[in-house]
Amino acid sequence: MKKLTALLLALALLLSLGTLSALAEQKLEEITILYPGEESEEMTKFLKGPFAEKMAKELNLKVNIQFLSWANYWDQKSIMLAANQPIDLYWDGLPSLSEMVNKKEAQPLDDLIKEYWGEEIYKVLPQSQLDGGKIGGVQYGIPSAYAPSSGMFQFVCVRQDLLEAVGMSEIKNDQDLLDYATKVMQQFPEFKGPADVIFKPLTRNFGDEVYFWVASQDLVVFGEETAKAYSFAETTAFERVARFNRELYLDGIYSDDLTIKYNERDSRFQTGLYIWLEGSLGKDVEQQSLVKANDPTAVLGNYLLAPEKPRYINAAGGEVLCVPYSAPNPSGALRFLQWMWGSQENYLFLLYGVEGQDWKLDENGRLVTISETAGGEGYFYEWMFRNANYQVFRDNVSDEFIETYKNWDNEAVPSKMLGFAFNNAGLEAVETACNEAFNKLNPILYGYVDFDTEYPAAIKALKDAGIDQYVAEINRQLEEFMAKK
Repeated sequence: MKKLTALLLALALLLSLGTLSALAEQKLEEITILYPGEESEEMTKFLKGPFAEKMAKELNLKVNIQFLSWANYWDQKSIMLAANQPIDLYWDGLPSLSEMVNKKEAQPLDDLIKEYWGEEIYKVLPQSQLDGGKIGGVQYGIPSAYAPSSGMFQFVCVRQDLLEAVGMSEIKNDQDLLDYATKVMQQFPEFKGPADVIFKPLTRNFGDEVYFWVASQDLVVFGEETAKAYSFAETTAFERVARFNRELYLDGIYSDDLTIKYNERDSRFQTGLYIWLEGSLGKDVEQQSLVKANDPTAVLGNYLLAPEKPRYINAAGGEVLCVPYSAPNPSGALRFLQWMWGSQENYLFLLYGVEGQDWKLDENGRLVTISETAGGEGYFYEWMFRNANYQVFRDNVSDEFIETYKNWDNEAVPSKMLGFAFNNAGLEAVETACNEAFNKLNPILYGYVDFDTEYPAAIKALKDAGIDQYVAEINRQLEEFMAKK
């Protein structure tokens, strides 16, 4: 009997070891995510350590992050997707969604969302947010940043310490901006001027009405009062912005590298040597510690240009997450997103790392950073995955700012084009030609060349490319959209 018992125990042990071995050898599913930026040493440690462990344990996934430099991200992304490389998830700008759909770079997500997310998605992203990722009623992308949105691309983030040092207190309009730049450059010549050419905030300042960009890149704007689309290059705002920027360029305030190295604007500003950056709600809070790391005396301020004009809520200027047709594991991509926004715990882990090691929340629910990495930009970009349901503020952010931030959209008006996405089917060649023609208008808009001399030939090229046909189709779709709405 004892021998039989021993034999049974040995057999049970063998079976148990076999089961454990099988589990250990169980192959993880894999997904690959395209991600803009450079991979830091700290990010590598996080991805190979705590992140990999959590993905394996909670999702049975191995998540591969493929980094592409900001300078080459869009070109390389297009090449990789055209070559059907195994990419499961990628980020891009929401206004480009129709272009990506018609290039077969984004597949429909409705069935995947229903299967792996269901109605729970609406607890994380409201219907109005999700509608921004639809083309023809089909969900092709998931708008990634859910946060107060009125005034998007209409702020300027400045060095408040310098503003006050030259005897000013705030920025409200183009004249304030010019006075600030001129005085700082005269009194503090060690500074290098603006970190970027802020033509979108200036468009709010100079526009006859508040505009939002619609369709591809910077070609077309939508006017909130008239509820119509216009060729941006043919608006009076374009000319006014161009002439203003020309004045700054001739005065030596703008430098040539601002457009050549546009995607480096945040990193430029963070050196502590530049005087402004295109802002957004909370941009000053987001950038404060990063600028201070290089200039401890820096204090930032954030201003909405033309504050007397109405603010509109519109997700059309945000970002989107897409799953290409070539994705080997689209369900894995959806499960990753569901996990990320599944709880505040997951959300904060992705952004800032391990609780208690990299960060903690104080008694007021404020983020207290422990590690140097979490004290900087964190790991994954907070702005890319920002979600109002889970967002936390650092312990050095004032109660006044948090109250303003949370209530920012209360006095804003929903845009008439909220949820609209242009379908460029049949106009792909026209759109490409117009974008190529607009490249000749960019130096004019940025003030690097003379408006009167260069504009006539450049606008003729845009007309010849078919901008009138393109705008007419956008207006047709807008009228149809607003009639149904």
